Amino acid sequence: MGSSKENREVQAVKRKIPWLSMKYAQKLKKLHAWNGWLVLLLTITGILLFLPAFRLAFPQTRVWTKELHIYLGLVSLLPLLMYTPMIVKHMKQIRGRSGQKWNLRIVLIIIVSWAVSGLILWQFRQFPPRLNNAALLVHDLFSWVGIPYIVFHSLTRMRWVKRADFKPSIERVGVAGTETGIGSENGVESQPRTEAGPQDESTAVASVATAPTSMLQRLREEAKSNHPKVPRRIFIQWVLALFLVVSVGPSFYRWIKRSFDTGGSALDDIIANPDTPVDPLKATNDSQMIPAPQPLPDSNPPIGGGAKGNFRIYTVTEMPDSRAETWSFEIAGLVNQPLTYNWDQFMELPREVQVSNFHCVTGWSVYNCTWEGIKLSDLMDLSGVKPTAKHVKFYSGDGVYTDTLTLKQAHLEDVMVVCLLDGKPIPKQLGGPVRLIVPQMYTYKSVKWLQGIELTEKEEDGYWIVRGYDKDAWVTKGVTDNL
Repeated sequence: MGSSKENREVQAVKRKIPWLSMKYAQKLKKLHAWNGWLVLLLTITGILLFLPAFRLAFPQTRVWTKELHIYLGLVSLLPLLMYTPMIVKHMKQIRGRSGQKWNLRIVLIIIVSWAVSGLILWQFRQFPPRLNNAALLVHDLFSWVGIPYIVFHSLTRMRWVKRADFKPSIERVGVAGTETGIGSENGVESQPRTEAGPQDESTAVASVATAPTSMLQRLREEAKSNHPKVPRRIFIQWVLALFLVVSVGPSFYRWIKRSFDTGGSALDDIIANPDTPVDPLKATNDSQMIPAPQPLPDSNPPIGGGAKGNFRIYTVTEMPDSRAETWSFEIAGLVNQPLTYNWDQFMELPREVQVSNFHCVTGWSVYNCTWEGIKLSDLMDLSGVKPTAKHVKFYSGDGVYTDTLTLKQAHLEDVMVVCLLDGKPIPKQLGGPVRLIVPQMYTYKSVKWLQGIELTEKEEDGYWIVRGYDKDAWVTKGVTDNL
């Protein structure tokens, strides 16, 4: 009785959870389908996040897309975990089929690499910046390689590609007044016919067996001559592979060149080639900011040795076209003396040099940047801060981008308004001619194209805070200290 009751309970559970009652082959098929759809959705959202035009046109939507990408990544772990106990049996099942085994290994490596690096980037605050940087590199690398490979694998596995190229057939072989039809497109013997009516399969086979040898030989030779030298399936695979290489290869090469060059030459490339594809908006040269700032001895050569790493160009607005004759910098709000500087006056302000790291919230970092500029606290002292001031709001020259620091944060020694990087004027793509640098925070707090500072009593959320970014932008977890 007890055993019967247990069996009924087990069956009831299986009815509620169909997965438990599925056969092994059915489970593999389901997991393959689920994984395919998830990879497709992850690919679409990942490409949208990568496209500069999408960031520019839909900044708010991009934040939601990033959240969706993260949730899809977490969901994609489920098929992987469900497949894990089936791996050994699956490998035994495809023993001897080296092509399938290698494909399985490659796909698993891609998916596991995406999963591990994605988890690190999702929980970036729990890890040091160098590990985040490495995780972003791995995530991007396997995206460049994995997406084309999976596209190729998916297309070449489609039924119309896998179908045999040509299937030889023997048709209408006359034997003793009997017409026999053997062979069809799907490889199944067709029904032989006679004047009296259809014959059974055994009769058809017997008829072919007794057919004249010369007739069979002639048909085989004709079938052989009609068979292409390059099978249709192989031809389609090569065409798809060539298309993917031509379409993705050049961009992948440029990414490889940038990502694995950690000597700081990326800055030189941006300065020398302002119209390079790395700039999504094809910004013009910054030579109109004349006179150019003359670097202090510590900036040229840079005491930091030159920036190590590569900047990624992000923008959600059109880059402002700064010109010396129209450019101005204003300090206003709760100050004793509002000030406005033109370019010549701003160049005369005393500057300092510091070496610090540049950490983006998306995971990448550039190390040992030599910045030259004016301490934010010194700028505020020039105007005199009123006692009622509690926050500092920063305005970008694009008319859109803003952010805010508390007054205590603004007085940190390394918070600067800078105009030189490694002894060179800051290019437009990196926020020049003047930008804010807050080294201890992620760089969405370091406003680009800075042209205005306002002292306020109330805190106002900045551009990215409004769109879902964390107010706590400290790179090192737990660094608050009532700032």
